[in-house]
Amino acid sequence: MPATARQSASILQTPSAPVDVAVAVMIRSDGTVLLAQRPESKVYSGYWEFPGGKIEPGEPVAEALKREIREELGIEIERAYPWITRVFTYPHAKVRLHFYRVTAWRGEPHALEHQAIAWQRPDAIGLAPLLPANGPVLRSLQLPAEYAITRAGELGVEPFLLRLETRLRGGLKLIQVREKALVRQAAEDFARRVIALAHAHRAKVLVNADVALARNIGADGVHLTAEQLRSAPARPDFTWCGASCHSIEELRRAEALGVDFVVLGPVHATPSHPDAVPLGWERFREIARGAAVPVYALGGIVPRDLEQALSCGAHGIAMVRGSWGQIP
Repeated sequence: MPATARQSASILQTPSAPVDVAVAVMIRSDGTVLLAQRPESKVYSGYWEFPGGKIEPGEPVAEALKREIREELGIEIERAYPWITRVFTYPHAKVRLHFYRVTAWRGEPHALEHQAIAWQRPDAIGLAPLLPANGPVLRSLQLPAEYAITRAGELGVEPFLLRLETRLRGGLKLIQVREKALVRQAAEDFARRVIALAHAHRAKVLVNADVALARNIGADGVHLTAEQLRSAPARPDFTWCGASCHSIEELRRAEALGVDFVVLGPVHATPSHPDAVPLGWERFREIARGAAVPVYALGGIVPRDLEQALSCGAHGIAMVRGSWGQIP
């Protein structure tokens, strides 16, 4: 623990209720994000963090975000999306960090209150030290806006793989292999081919439900069903782990288990689950609000739903037909 943190810890007691803080994850078109170095006058001086500050009593989070960024960086936020909320206990305080992804602003950021600012790639941070609370956030930023779920059982293996290669060449980076209609050996052979194609394009592949298969074929992770989520004693030991959720209770369980992200739905009616009652966007927003992990909107989703999803607190969209249906 830094000396300044020890000094503060000896004077201040961790409050029972967390201090609410609005935090801006400013993202440029090249994918880099803005980090700011804490001033000498504050605890953890010299540490790097995302810019932001305390929310005043009764102040809406979005307004607090605009005010803090105006004061700290001298710019005006024009477009910001609610994202994740994480609680972290430091020696001197317990904070609840309300992260917004900021994609448009007016003006050029300047270090008005920090020692310095710097643009960094989330997967290649070249600054140190970082505030401890930021590690999981930077990891979450490595997840793309689209989570594509395979549909080879419907389209045929070979036609599907042609579509997959086209999408990978176009920048697709995250895929879930979910093929319940294929027999075991065919499913394994298909998954291996998906991984080979995806890895050639530096994309990640998760296998739905089958932990043993995912491990055997070298997948990047596993995606837990809602049933598995309820009964899993611990997070599967993979680089990446996703989970399917349909309610706020399942989302809380996913957070407690330590998964990296969830899909939440169905948002709309979908042929794959005809008996499921759609959440709709407002209910999706209510459940996703305050989530500690990124949430993808799932269920009858198409690419044009991305803006709506982001405005409702989603990290992005997960699609089956929407990811493959429009490719010639």
